[in-house]
Amino acid sequence: MKKNITLMDGAVGTSLWAKADAHGWKKDPVWVYNFQHPEIVGELAQEYADAGAKIILTNTFGANGPAVKRSSPYAAPDVVAEGVRLAKAALKGRDVKIALAAGPLPQLMEPYGDLEEDEVAEIYTEFLTAGVAEGPDIIYLQTFMDLAMLRVATEQAKKFDLPVFCSLTFEKRGRTIMGNSVEDAIRELTPLGIDAIGMNCSLGPDLAVPVMREFVGKTDLPLIFKPNAGKPILAADGTTGTTFDSKVFADDVMPALDFVDYVGGCCGSDPSYIRELASRMKE
Repeated sequence: MKKNITLMDGAVGTSLWAKADAHGWKKDPVWVYNFQHPEIVGELAQEYADAGAKIILTNTFGANGPAVKRSSPYAAPDVVAEGVRLAKAALKGRDVKIALAAGPLPQLMEPYGDLEEDEVAEIYTEFLTAGVAEGPDIIYLQTFMDLAMLRVATEQAKKFDLPVFCSLTFEKRGRTIMGNSVEDAIRELTPLGIDAIGMNCSLGPDLAVPVMREFVGKTDLPLIFKPNAGKPILAADGTTGTTFDSKVFADDVMPALDFVDYVGGCCGSDPSYIRELASRMKE
């Protein structure tokens, strides 16, 4: 196993939905909980810190201007700022770093959609300005399927004096659904001065490790690996489960610990998965 690997958190969205479901609350976009149920947002951050995570994401992933305007009465900058504030309050005094999490926009850029590049830049500038003002330690741009959109977001993120991490979501053939390869991502993002690169979401660790290996030897940047807890399974009652329990997940993540620098989980993982990874890393 590589030395000095930093353990990240697991899923924010699916974990918050699980908490909401346990209380009988509506399954809203999770950033709504920053205002409606802030106690579970802070609770989850604390649980990840207790499990051993050293980088914990804010509950802001999908809280961009178009998405917030479409499905809530809130203003996106307020949602983002509150997400950072909640994480900082929950983790005050803990030896962890807080990453401002930003994901892709709900619309596609030209030529595949209607969004122009300057519109995308404006949306991310609004998001990042609000979040950075609250004092996170890292900007983490994650789950991007379109490298062109990630490039625009990265250009805006680099205007702030914070480390910028970037990860894309790949299919098992090693390309995003927009056709971007690992080599494309390295070539496009490295000159922008990013601080880490990798993949998250879409695949369980068994299928994701071979894709993650494609980064090895092609970049000197630290590598990020946050796979899903397997493919989501839809039950008859409408609930979802995962194909990997925490032990199987950790078993399949282990080979990546020979070459990655940051590791955690994505959809379907929860603090028990991070606790299992922490245990394996100590061993």
